[in-house]
Amino acid sequence: MDYNKTINLPKTDFPMRAGLPKREPEMLARWKKIDVYGELLKKNEGKPRFSLHDGPPFSNGALHMGHALNKSIKDFITRSYAMRGYYTPYIPGWDNHGMPIESAIIKEQKLNRKAMSVPEFRSACHAYAQHYVDVQSEGFQRMGVVGDWAHPYLTMNPGFEAEEVKVFGAMYNKGYIYKGFKPVYWCPHDETALAEAEIEYQDDPCTTVYVKFPMHDDCGKLGGYDKLFFVIWTTTIWTLPGNLAIALHPDESYALVKAPNGEVYIMAEALTEKVMGVGGFASYEILETHPGSFFENMLADHPFLPKTSRLVVADYVTMDSGTGCVHTAPGFGADDYETCRRYGIDMVVPVDDQGRHTDYAGKYAGMKTEDSNPVILNDMKESGALFAQEDIVHSYPHCWRCKHPIIFRATPQWFCSVDSFKEEAVAACDDVRWVPGWGIDRIKAMVRERSDWCISRQRRWGLPIPVVYCKDCGKPVCTDETIAAISALFEKEGSNAWFAREAEEILPAGFTCPHCGGKSGFTKEEDTLDGWFDSGSTHFAAMKRDQGFWPANVYMEGLDQYRGWFQSSLLTAVGALGQGAPFKECITHGWTVDGEGKAMHKSLGNGMDPYEIFDKYGADLLRLWAASADYHADMRCSDGIFKQLSQNYLKFRNTARYCLGNLNGFDPDRLVAPEEMLELDRWAVTRLNGLIAKCFQAYDDYEFNAVTHAINDFCVVEMSNFYLDIIKDRLYCDETDGEKRRSAQTALFLILDTMTKIMAPILCFTCDEIWQVMPHRSGDDGRNVVFNEMNQPFAGYALDEAAMARWDRLIAVRDAVNGALEAARAEKKIGKALEAKVKLTVPAEDAFLAEMDAETLADLLIVSQAEASVGGGLSVSVEGAEGAKCERCWKQSPAVGSDPAHPTLCPRCAGVIAKSAVLGTP
Repeated sequence: MDYNKTINLPKTDFPMRAGLPKREPEMLARWKKIDVYGELLKKNEGKPRFSLHDGPPFSNGALHMGHALNKSIKDFITRSYAMRGYYTPYIPGWDNHGMPIESAIIKEQKLNRKAMSVPEFRSACHAYAQHYVDVQSEGFQRMGVVGDWAHPYLTMNPGFEAEEVKVFGAMYNKGYIYKGFKPVYWCPHDETALAEAEIEYQDDPCTTVYVKFPMHDDCGKLGGYDKLFFVIWTTTIWTLPGNLAIALHPDESYALVKAPNGEVYIMAEALTEKVMGVGGFASYEILETHPGSFFENMLADHPFLPKTSRLVVADYVTMDSGTGCVHTAPGFGADDYETCRRYGIDMVVPVDDQGRHTDYAGKYAGMKTEDSNPVILNDMKESGALFAQEDIVHSYPHCWRCKHPIIFRATPQWFCSVDSFKEEAVAACDDVRWVPGWGIDRIKAMVRERSDWCISRQRRWGLPIPVVYCKDCGKPVCTDETIAAISALFEKEGSNAWFAREAEEILPAGFTCPHCGGKSGFTKEEDTLDGWFDSGSTHFAAMKRDQGFWPANVYMEGLDQYRGWFQSSLLTAVGALGQGAPFKECITHGWTVDGEGKAMHKSLGNGMDPYEIFDKYGADLLRLWAASADYHADMRCSDGIFKQLSQNYLKFRNTARYCLGNLNGFDPDRLVAPEEMLELDRWAVTRLNGLIAKCFQAYDDYEFNAVTHAINDFCVVEMSNFYLDIIKDRLYCDETDGEKRRSAQTALFLILDTMTKIMAPILCFTCDEIWQVMPHRSGDDGRNVVFNEMNQPFAGYALDEAAMARWDRLIAVRDAVNGALEAARAEKKIGKALEAKVKLTVPAEDAFLAEMDAETLADLLIVSQAEASVGGGLSVSVEGAEGAKCERCWKQSPAVGSDPAHPTLCPRCAGVIAKSAVLGTP
């Protein structure tokens, strides 16, 4: 007789190997057909709301690993809350306006925006932005991200623009927005102002210079010096034509230093030795010293232009570098501007929009700033104005889009006066949970250190600044009435109407200037709003208006958003609405880097394309990658990492397959009651309870790697290495509906059901695939695993601490037994473990093992026979098992053949076969 036919072997259609790339698109089609997102909201309607507001990515390129990490984590959050009893709307969004789109379309489509009408160029930008909205949306959906993809919010949508106009109007009405003329970051390549969040620092080589400014008027305080010079130091030679002053610290000591060449130099006494050394002077003489305030209002001659430079004092002058005499050009620096304004010095900006010197710069007029550096340097050498020069590498700001160096340049711009509500914004941070915790210090420091926010851009693809100018008095006009009219127009026609219509067509009929009563008409502001103002308004223009809630439970973006979206959202919320932060929790993730920790770039060939991962491993492996490490730090990705993750993935998958194979025909509505369950099975459920508690806490803390690591450890340590190995005999050889087998099946069902739900937010495809083939209780929703809540701990099955401590001791003893079995196998005493008889001596605290039924102990140790006695310590001996081998269960027993009808079977197996024959089962 073929006794293997009578063993309960695993039966399942659930495949061993992943094959995810092929199956995932089929599953997505099924999810779309049943409308998983819509049905999930219906199912959880009326439950507490948990809202994650989507930070909008730029719609100017294909899907990349940064997108994949970001959207995976967001989906983990949304799904995990949905499966823990929350109503979880998720509306994806995109940031569409601004220089990223303009730069990309000009580069890729070779457009000349200056040769096109404004509406034509804007329409081209709109089409380009929409194309990449569609491209990225397709990629996010391929990842399994659940959300309302049919109705995303876009910052270029008319309804959004209409609401953003109201945000601007509210801040203007409070006096927080004004137009000013002062230095800002300026990109000559793109001809626009930039905000701090649009700046990247790169190491650049440069020539620093020490320049001599001859004394022109010492105010009668100094005498007898024919060759007296103030020595300044600068890293930006091109700014020298704009010099109008030299700043000294009022309280620091300044020395008149005589060099062997007869010249006398004025510099900070603390820096004299260093500066004279750079100048090549081994010896020198300090003639006299004075505090910086002594030199205030003296005049020095410019080294190469016919003008003078005033000596001023400023507390920001430091003794860290340079000469202590700071070159001051108010058109090129914020501190310089404020200092010169304090002294009534006129503003001069000798560089135009394209970064070329104006006529004010004399012979250098028309030259690009970077081209003028070597020319000015050579001229100073020839004239004797150069004291010294050094070549260094310094960190210099670059434009985040074109990657060219920027300049500081004073221009008329619109500003948000952050100082006006800075303390309120800082205080609002205290009501937010920051993940990681250091986020609160980071955001507070950035807000406190922020100067006024430059919100105007000299671009065309953006929301027009909703301000008009009176033709009579020239003053800007922005009132509740004008804001309402502009908002209504944008809602109806979109912001292109600003460029297609005259001001009088936009404003209410008969509108007059509120400043002078003028009726001559109005002109429109030509600048557009900073894209960060767009994205910073999403909490009002999309979240509050379209989604009907405020504030959000969570904002979650990358590290750079402390300067960007987190901060702009905070500032517009506090500034416009007068409320706190628009989020209750703020989560940060790191960058995606290659396997060696280097930034990924196409030019380096070290980047990874998410679609290649989809095709090779499947989206679930990409999601597992996002949940495999501490995402608050940089996330490494490489083919080697994904190969390793595929092994971890199979551990989970194979554990699920084992459970599925042994639940064939099991009815989850007939679970074995706790009091009837074997203690080993209750041990497994108790361990499962611990897993539930750990994973729930990890989801609360947004520590998804803690979830995956806990599941992996559970599958490998508790399950594969211990529990599943022991219960194989019961599952395969006991009678199909026997009490002991059903006890194990009950534990397996609870384990599979629980693990599948816990991992479903992360492995959304795999877990739904398991869900579709596993048995269910009558109350389960079989359409998709996400429609079912995660299990709470099964308190009724839990063992107490004393019982669990005994099992810990038994596992330790089993480890010792396994070591002894390996040694016996090496000595050829036995082959397989079931050929062994084990004799144990255990210490008094493990006396329960000696009291245990011998057959039960043998089953736990997975040997044929076991004996235990109490002695002084733990000892293990191994010998060959007694009796013959049962052909069905492979255990050895003297009782094999005791049933004449089955001479090759043990009594247990013979009884199962006999019962099967009576019942007519195979």
